[in-house]
Parts: sequence; structure tokens; C-alpha cells
Amino acid sequence: MADNQQTACDSLFDISGRVYLVAGAGGGLGGPIVRELARRGAKLVLFDTGSEALARIGGSIDGAVVETADMGDAAAVERLATLARDRFGRLDGAINAAGKLPISPALEFDEAVFRDCIEVNIVSAFTFSRAIAKALGDDGGRILHIASVSSFVVNPNYAAYASSKAGLAQMVKVLAREWAPRNILVNAIGPALTETGLTQDYLADAGFRKNAISAIPMGRLGEPQDLFGAVLLLLSDGGRFITGQTIYADGGRTLV
Repeated sequence: MADNQQTACDSLFDISGRVYLVAGAGGGLGGPIVRELARRGAKLVLFDTGSEALARIGGSIDGAVVETADMGDAAAVERLATLARDRFGRLDGAINAAGKLPISPALEFDEAVFRDCIEVNIVSAFTFSRAIAKALGDDGGRILHIASVSSFVVNPNYAAYASSKAGLAQMVKVLAREWAPRNILVNAIGPALTETGLTQDYLADAGFRKNAISAIPMGRLGEPQDLFGAVLLLLSDGGRFITGQTIYADGGRTLV
């Protein structure tokens, strides 16, 4: 009985043999996520705008297809989705782990930087989502975005980033409602502040780091592996009736 129970448990969250397209695969969250997916037997098509980190990640994963591309380029995303099907015979979904994090007082914010943050974090996320939905067609599948606790909480100096991530969380709801009849499930994960290449310069400031940690009830920064459980849930059969949600893996940050 115990063995049967274990098998049933494992199959609920099994993603072996499934095929995912991942944007931002060379990033501080994207890299660990794709390594975990590969470890669990997923087949991956990985892309990012920067080739060096992407090459490192791709080189560590057997059989991964690696391309340099921008997720805001619909034609490129559609081409990569076709490539995934041609190479692996199917496409089960996609993950958006790309993003920008400019932090500055609102009165001093460079408007061009603000616009660029919105363009990458929400406009390109929309372009990516739509291209993937077209590629999935009536077969259904999963679209997963990495949002942020800033989709919900309020921090000074985060006008651009928080606005973009709040918009992303709301867009996830709208797309989920539109595409639910086609069995395309759209969700997001909102991590707490995590030490990655995107945040390391900010966290090098002792005061910034102290304030960030003090705002998290569990008393530490996030780690990439804190997201793995939610990622597996939302990509596997365990999440087959979940759509339009942002799941906060945040150590309690959204509680304060």
C-alpha cells in the first residue's frame, strides 16, 4: 500500500517528458528553475537576450535547445514554439522568468527607464503570452509568469517595478479567464526579494539588505529553490484546476 501511495503522489506532480519554453532562462531565477525542471525530466527550449549566462545554463542541461531571443518579439517566440514541437513532438507550456528591477525615488525617476520597465515586465509578457497561446491552440497547456510580492505590497521607490508587476498579476487574471475554455491555464508566482544578479547591487547596501529582511516575517531573503514547489504545482497535473492566480512564495512578506 505504501508503494502505491508513493507512486500516486509522485505522478500528481510528475512533469517528466513534458516540454516547456522558458524566457529569461539565463537569469537568477530562470536558471535554477530550468535546472530543476530538467532534473525532473522535462524537455526544454531556453532563451534569453544575453548569450553568456544562457550558454552556461544550456551547457549544464542535456538535450536543451538554447537560443538568443527577446520575449517581446512575437515572431521569435512563435518560431521557438514551433522549434519545440519539431524537436520534441509537443509543447506543454511556457515560463516567463525575464524582467527588470529599476528602483528610484519617483521624483527622480528617469522616464525612459520607467517606460522600459513597463515595456519588459508587462508589454513583453503580454506578447509572450499571446504567442504561446496561439502556439498551444486547442491542445491546452500552461503559461507561468514570475511576478513579485511587489504585485501586492507597497515599497517606496518601486513605482516602476511595482506598477509593472501589479499589472502583470491582473493581466494573468484576464488572460486566464479568456483562455480557460481552451484549457490554457495562466498563473504567476510572486517571490519575496531574492538575491540574484538583478538584486545584488541593491542588496550590497547594508541598509537596504537589513530593511528587506526585516520586512519578511520568516526573517530571511528568498532563495530560488523556494519557488520550485509552486512551479511544479502549476505545471503538473496537481495544478490542473488552478488558473488566474498569483501564488506568493514570500516568507510572509505579503502579510505585513
